[in-house]
Amino acid sequence: MSENERPPRREPGELRSARWYSAGGMRAFAHRQRMQQMGFRRDEFMGRPVIAIVNTWSDLSPCHAHLRERAEAVKRGILRAGGFPVELPAMSLGEVMVKPTTMLYRNFLAMEVEELLRQHPIDGAVLLGGCDKTTPGLVMGAISMNIPAIYCPAGPMLNGRWRGTKVGAGTHTRKYWDDYRAGHLSEAEMVEIEGISTRSPGTCNTMGTASTMTSIADALGLMLPGASSIPAMDAAHPRMASACGERIVEMVWSDVKPLDILTAGSVRNALHVDAALGGSTNAAVHLVAIARRAGLAISLEDFDEAARQTPVLANIFPAGDALMEDFFFAGGLTGLMSRIADRLDLDAMTAAGLSWREVLAKARVDDDTVIRPLDRPVVDRPAIAVLRGNLAPDGAVIKPSAASDHLLTHRGRAVVFDSHAELNARIDDPDLAIDETSVLVLRGAGPVGAPGMPEWGALPLPKRLLDRGIRDLVRISDARMSGTHYGTCVLHVAPESHVGGPLALVQTGDEILLDVPNRRLELLVSDEELARRRAGWRPPPQRFSRGYGVIVERHITQADKGCDFDFLEAGAAIPEPEIF
Repeated sequence: MSENERPPRREPGELRSARWYSAGGMRAFAHRQRMQQMGFRRDEFMGRPVIAIVNTWSDLSPCHAHLRERAEAVKRGILRAGGFPVELPAMSLGEVMVKPTTMLYRNFLAMEVEELLRQHPIDGAVLLGGCDKTTPGLVMGAISMNIPAIYCPAGPMLNGRWRGTKVGAGTHTRKYWDDYRAGHLSEAEMVEIEGISTRSPGTCNTMGTASTMTSIADALGLMLPGASSIPAMDAAHPRMASACGERIVEMVWSDVKPLDILTAGSVRNALHVDAALGGSTNAAVHLVAIARRAGLAISLEDFDEAARQTPVLANIFPAGDALMEDFFFAGGLTGLMSRIADRLDLDAMTAAGLSWREVLAKARVDDDTVIRPLDRPVVDRPAIAVLRGNLAPDGAVIKPSAASDHLLTHRGRAVVFDSHAELNARIDDPDLAIDETSVLVLRGAGPVGAPGMPEWGALPLPKRLLDRGIRDLVRISDARMSGTHYGTCVLHVAPESHVGGPLALVQTGDEILLDVPNRRLELLVSDEELARRRAGWRPPPQRFSRGYGVIVERHITQADKGCDFDFLEAGAAIPEPEIF
């Protein structure tokens, strides 16, 4: 960016925080008084950009266990640049511990971030997070507030190994658990795996939802380019955090906001990066919600089209055999983006104040086995495919790159479960009529029905099939699936069964056709029979009579629309709060 193109630098009196601290009258006097009550000198906060460090640290979030220390590194950068740092705690959405699912609270976090920034004298924000729903929640709130903000990702955990085998968090959890259920691993071995497979703080080291979404935020331009690839425990990570603190101060003076960075081109970049990563299917929910918050049009078909054009180049579990630490040393996200530069909008800007053209001019790939060239992709199948048909009129998704070849075109008999509890109770019943040709169907697992659309989509297989060496079946649900998992799983069926989607009408014994090459998902039942079933269907009773759950039941959108609250994704800007 040339000097002529740089936005004019604001004056101290133009800072948002000046409304609190610099005005005349008793109220501004009281604000300055109370800041000094906490031990701050008057000149520490007067006339300086006040920077919120929105921190999702928690003792129950292993992905974010180090963010207290990273907040201190961010403060160093802010102070170095002449800003005034303040740390604001926000809801921590640690994927493993939060029940029934962190997805239930993604929009809660987005609301909290927006309102934290609105209600306080904040000029800019550094967003600290990384676990699955944390990234979209933080970003959505920052977009809606639209003051200068930069994302500082938590970073992936270090590589894991067990008895000479590289272990990826989540991916091997499922694999080893299936081996244990099949009698191939002892209880003592499982205890051993528990203790060594996740060996440091940080997000999952596979291409799960966490690394997918931090990489997408990176590709959108909302962080220092390439920051998403730095391992949580690498010394480069606190240095990056300090650089985020320094950069946000300049973003405030230049008034560079999320909506100045986010464009149709940056969303297109994120779509192609997601495809090249072999990213989690959860991106098809979260990126839609992020784009809609920014007023940018995006559909499920945009994911399908990008995945047809851009193959999977990141050789990372579950599609490949490397982990995020390997990806970092191979060149990281900027290295990957340099491989697909011909399909990116290189004029899109980043939070660093540089265009992607400038960033990628210096990018390199140091290991072709981890970041593959275009003519040697990891798999010959796309990262995501969007299915439609009478079973999913508003769409469903599947991850062909993590599915079994022989099941991508399949016709089989449905075995239906009405809830996750029923599935767990019945799946190992020896009298359950099921074999390797069956299609497992789970309903009641969508945004409203579960509630919160948990990651139940990788339905467990019956033990007797595992004993025979069978590791995959076609599985269909209105749930999501962890990006760390694998299998021929059709997900996000919309509309969900709980609101009367066709999934509600499936009966055990019905035949279902899955045709991924032709993007079809069909319930092979006549229209007349479906109409008869529809006439007899009754909506489930409302689950919540008070609290946050009522908001979810009444206002959450379906998966194809991003599962945002309808009252948050649109509408006029909220005015600044009155100060009196």
